[in-house]
Order: sequence, then C-alpha cells, then structure tokens
Amino acid sequence: MRLVKASEMQEMDRKTIQELGIPGVVLMENAGRGAAQTFLGHFSPQAGSRVLIICGRGNNGGDGYVVARYLHEAGLRPIVMVLSHKEKISGDALINLNIIHGMGLDIRYLLDEEAWEAQQSEVAHAHYIVDAILGTGLNSPVRGYYARIIEDINASGKPVMSIDIPSGLNADNGAIMGVAVRADLTVTFGFPKVGQVIFPGRDLVGRLVRIDISIPQSVSTQVPEQFRLTVPEDFADLLVENREDVHKGHRGHLLILAGSTGKTGAATLAALAAVRAGAGLVTVGVPEGLNPILEEKLTEAMTVPLPQTPAGSLSIKGLSEVENIMEGKTALAIGPGLSTNPETVELVRAVVSRCSLPMVIDADGLNALAGALDLPKESAAHVILTPHPGEMSRLTGKTTAEIQANRILTAAEFVDSYACNLVLKGARSLIATPQGRIFVNPTGNPALASGGAGDVLTGLIGGLLARRWPPEKAALACTYIHGLAADLLAEEMGKVGIMAGELLEVIPAIITSLHEGNWPLKSPPPHFDLL
Repeated sequence: MRLVKASEMQEMDRKTIQELGIPGVVLMENAGRGAAQTFLGHFSPQAGSRVLIICGRGNNGGDGYVVARYLHEAGLRPIVMVLSHKEKISGDALINLNIIHGMGLDIRYLLDEEAWEAQQSEVAHAHYIVDAILGTGLNSPVRGYYARIIEDINASGKPVMSIDIPSGLNADNGAIMGVAVRADLTVTFGFPKVGQVIFPGRDLVGRLVRIDISIPQSVSTQVPEQFRLTVPEDFADLLVENREDVHKGHRGHLLILAGSTGKTGAATLAALAAVRAGAGLVTVGVPEGLNPILEEKLTEAMTVPLPQTPAGSLSIKGLSEVENIMEGKTALAIGPGLSTNPETVELVRAVVSRCSLPMVIDADGLNALAGALDLPKESAAHVILTPHPGEMSRLTGKTTAEIQANRILTAAEFVDSYACNLVLKGARSLIATPQGRIFVNPTGNPALASGGAGDVLTGLIGGLLARRWPPEKAALACTYIHGLAADLLAEEMGKVGIMAGELLEVIPAIITSLHEGNWPLKSPPPHFDLL
C-alpha cells in the first residue's frame, strides 16, 4: 500500500488541478465531506453537540470550513475559530469561509493569545475539537501562539479529530516539531503519509482513516513511488508451493553459522525458525565443543562441528571448512550468538567477503562488520542486514539517538551506499531495498522485546532465502509474519512474558492463512482503514 511524503502529495494535487483541470475547490470539498462523514461515524455525536473547529489560514483551515458546513447540516453546533485575519485567507479556503459566513455559522477570529484566552470557556464546554491548524507541509518547529493552542488542545481532555495530519507532526519522518496535537482520529487525504505510520507519529494520529479525494490514478502513477506500507498482497502468492510433488530438494538448503558458549539458544531458535519458514534442509555450523549440545537441541536440523577459539566461539581456522560446507547450499545466515571474539570477527569478515550465496546477517555478524563492511558488489543485492538501532549505530557511526530521530533517512542513505537490503528493526521496522524503496512494516508489538526474537527473524529470512525467494520479498514477508506472530500471541496472552520460541508455534498457521487470503487475528488488519 502506497505511502507518500508531503512533497509527493503536493505534486499530485498540483497535477490534478493544473494539468487535468479539476478545481482545487472540488478536492477541498471531497476532503471536507469525507472528513465530516468519518467524524460522524467514528464519534456518533448527539444532536446539538458543540464542536470547536480550530483553523489555520491555509488549505488545512479550508478543509475545516467544509467540515463545519457538513457538521452543521448534520445537526451539530460547530464553532469555527480562525487563527488569522480574514483578509489573509485566500483561494479555495476563502471560498469555503465565505460560504459558512453566508450560512450564518458561528465564526470567531482569534489573532493572538489574549483572544484565545478569552475563549477558554468554549474549550471547556465543547464536546469535540477538530484540529485544522497546520497541514502536511510543516517543516519548522511550532512555537508561540500556535504552540500554546496545541498544548491547550492536548490538555482539554476532549475527543480530537485532526484533518490530514495532527498539527505539529512532520509528515515525512513522524517527528514532533516542538509540540503536536494528540488526536483520537486522523483523516488523511489521497494517500497516507509516511510520518503517520512510523513512530513517534503513529502514537499521535489515533485511528488513521484515508479519504479518497478523487486524485486520478493517471496522476498518482506519474509521481514515482518510493514508500509503501507492507500488506500481505506484497508477498502472499509465494508463501506456499502449488505443486504436490515437492520434495526437500526443491525447498533449498540453508547454512547457519551461529552460537558460542552460553549462546546455543540463538543458534537453536534460528535453525527452528528456518524449518518453520519451509526450508527443505537446515545445517548449523557451530563451535565443535558445542556440537553435542546442539545435536540434543535440534532434531529437525543438522549440525556441523567447526574449529573453535579457547573461549568457545567459531575460529578463523575453520574458514576453509566453512567454504567447503557452503558448496551446494542455497543460502547463508550468519550472526546469532557468535560473540565478538577477535578470531570470530575475522572469520565473519572473511566469509561475508567471499560468499556468493544469498545471505542474511544479524547480531554479532553485524557487529563483526562494524567499521569494515565490505559486501561483494556483484552480490550485495542478495544480502539482507537486520540491525536493531544499536547495531545500526555501530555500522554507520551515527548515535542511536540520531538514527531514531530519522529512521527513514538512515535507512535510505545506508542502502544507497551499500546497495543491499536492510531491515532496520524496532517499532514499525523499515525494509529498505537496493532500488531505493522503503517499506514500513505495520505488524508487531512490545512482545518482541525479548531475547531470541531477533534470532527467530534471522532464521525465517534465511529459510525463505534458501527457498530461493527474492531477497526483498523474503525481508518483507518474514518481518511481517514475525510481527504478526507476536500480535496473534498478544491477543491470547498479552504483551509481556511471551517467549521467542512461542513465536515458532504459530507461524505455520499464519503462513497458511495469509496464503489463502484469510486474516488470522480477531482485530482487523492494520491497513483496514486505509483501503
């Protein structure tokens, strides 16, 4: 499902108005009518309810005037508070302001904090607030008068609907621009905006509903697509083979290099996840001293003992053996529980630089590459890196705070530099591809904040790579399914205390459901209101 930045939506509006000749006032009418209908359906207000509609002087305010007209016609009492002189309002917004003037609606012009202060009794007695102050084009911090109003909206305790985007929220990266409205409902126009579906923005929009304002497809396709919200249709057709004569050879053979003393669980979870993903065969290369333990833990996967360091991690002395084992395999997963022993780091760097197989690199595999990331140029597009923000910090040299402040930019810059696939983990994980596309994963919850959850994701991705899935599709599908498994368990058990191994138990049923076009949760899909 497509997402857009503010500039992309503005370009679609421009083309619709200037090149196709659909008047802007028509788009504003469609936006305001859809917003009002959504307001009525969501809040089910009683007749006569007082609705404060707080409008800036731009087109966002113009949408608010249309909303006021429709709510008035529905039997509510809108009170329109305009944060500007009327003389400073122009274009389509002025047309709609004049209409509600002619209808005799209650309109008040509040030019400064003193005027706003005089309206506090209205705020106290309002039943609802509509935020039509600032639109998606905001690119500087909110200060002064507007900041005061936003703070008062948030402190009012009233149900709030934001028009297009909560005022103060950055539409492109989800950042709070000083202060932002916390809405219960946000109606967004045309396409959902990137900043509305990633954190912290996702916390501010409440229920997010897309309103079709009649931007023609012929226009939207002229603006190149870069951002998407992952939906099952992006990958579901590949989940299950249609042939009945399939055997394990058809489903590939994954090699996993994982484990060290005290971290055999990471290797185990990754191997079992690869099996759950449908890999035909899974072989785990482990330090030789740990091989008896892994043979005990793993029934469905094979193990190979490899030379180890005195500390019980994989040694560079096993490089030639690893290269021999890679023969005949269809994919490699490297990293879970490896440790950062210098010899192990040396082995990881050597294996990655020489491997031509599709591979997923995680955990200590990523830590080993920090400061020395050297992906083979001819095969970088077949590599998937899955860092959490701390690992991303070590790979890029940025602080974790810098990464979290603009995850979209961090992911885009990284894949532009290294031409690989990236899964930047966290709430609303990002999947960035060598082609410059960025997907936002909508599944998952705090249940994944436990040891071993990342190892399960690594194994899932490795399993689909072994099955010869395109790396982009493998990253999309596994991140989505991994999060969905946590969502399913959270419905049954809550979000605290779920073990990583429990994710494995529900994955096959989720894969079958998604392949068949069924939704496995009681709650609706996270993109339901955006259809």
